[in-house]
Amino acid sequence: MSVTTQKPQTGTHPQFFILVTVFFFWGFVAAANDILIPVFKMFFNLEQWQAQLVSFAFYIAYTVGSIIYLAVSKVMGTDLLNRIGYKNGIAIGLFISGLGALIFYPAAQANSYALLLTGLFVVGLGFSLQQTAAQPFAILLGDPASGSQRVNFAGGINNFGTTLGPILVSYAIFGSVTAGAASTATVDSVKAPYLILGALFFFFALFFRLVKLPSVTEDQPIEGGFAALKYPQLVLGMLAIFLYVGAEVTIGANLGEYLIREDGMKEDQIAPYVSLFWASLMIGRWTAGVSVFNPSPTMRKVLTVVVPYIAFGVYLLINYIRGTELTPLYIYSVCVLAVIVAFFISQDKPARMLLTFSLFGAGATLIGILASGQLALYALISGVMFCSVMWPCIFSLAIAGLGKHTPQGSAFLIMMIMGGGFVSMFQSWLSGHIGIQQSYWVPVACFLYLAWFAVKVKGVLKTQGIDYEQAVAGGGH
Repeated sequence: MSVTTQKPQTGTHPQFFILVTVFFFWGFVAAANDILIPVFKMFFNLEQWQAQLVSFAFYIAYTVGSIIYLAVSKVMGTDLLNRIGYKNGIAIGLFISGLGALIFYPAAQANSYALLLTGLFVVGLGFSLQQTAAQPFAILLGDPASGSQRVNFAGGINNFGTTLGPILVSYAIFGSVTAGAASTATVDSVKAPYLILGALFFFFALFFRLVKLPSVTEDQPIEGGFAALKYPQLVLGMLAIFLYVGAEVTIGANLGEYLIREDGMKEDQIAPYVSLFWASLMIGRWTAGVSVFNPSPTMRKVLTVVVPYIAFGVYLLINYIRGTELTPLYIYSVCVLAVIVAFFISQDKPARMLLTFSLFGAGATLIGILASGQLALYALISGVMFCSVMWPCIFSLAIAGLGKHTPQGSAFLIMMIMGGGFVSMFQSWLSGHIGIQQSYWVPVACFLYLAWFAVKVKGVLKTQGIDYEQAVAGGGH
């Protein structure tokens, strides 16, 4: 694999901070989808499952996009990203997403729900290619040993997007972020924000095409079939990604129903707690990302304690501005302390971090199942805070040692994002039989597999001569 710009052996490439802009877009759009669901449900007079096709169309696009990517690579006889470079792959993905955003205009003009879903699907197709390229590229832009921390930092930017997305899109569509604002909106209201979003996609597509970034290419032909699948760490990692995304999405997807059924809340009372779900991801990822700035060991310890509470403070500030009563939310600071403890135990080592956070996540979710009231609620929400750092750990361990097959392996992993749709649907179905609170055994099972994977993959990588504590160095990721 050739890299035209010399990669530093220590620290982070300054142009990494250009790359993270696409991570913001992914979070912004994914969270904004939650705003579209009530609008489309009301306007098109849909059943709840029909309105949820918004999420399904978006997430299934990742799988379809990965399949297309693999098929094109097969026809070309070489991996697509190895041929065109990660930078160009991101630019093309942004252009595709821009086309999808523009579909919203004729779809709204025609009052076509199917065409609106098509627009979201095309946006997701572009995101699929962007993710396939950007995840490994983020680790290439610096010391490979700290690659998972860079992806965690990028994930923090992603969650900043998830925090802002619902608020900005609500203002753009409704002129308000208050509960019940959806009732005043029409489908025409989505045209302007998605035209702006499309313009931003096109701008950044051109920007990435022109900006000077390391160009990573590989001209060697791919082996017959899907050679990346011969690596057991990848196969095990694919299931890990499926279940990790499943755990993360299902905790949030069923949270509203839990609040209504178990806590007796009304629909207009759940927003702060749904917001806390997204903030919990931000807390974990901001904390994990501090090492990107190469702090001294002492300063890193200080930041590990301070940054999570800064992120929690951002969440409180946003809800204060929205007029939310903050008093019931302060107790969540205890959960924030738990994630700080988990960071100190894991010591920034991918396998150890995945094992620690998986066990903490399983424990928190178990408390949520067995307890009641606020303790149960905050324990269940904190489960996603422990999810926050899992993606880069799994990703880096799964593609360690893949070499020229890294982009193909990345595509297989991106494909498994579909776990978010399938696991959440399974938990929703199960809740109808055993109750919503007991259905949270589903993410517990996901966490336990992830803990097993963290232990298992160490042995797998050792047999290949790869130091699992520096696994990203062997993966080209």
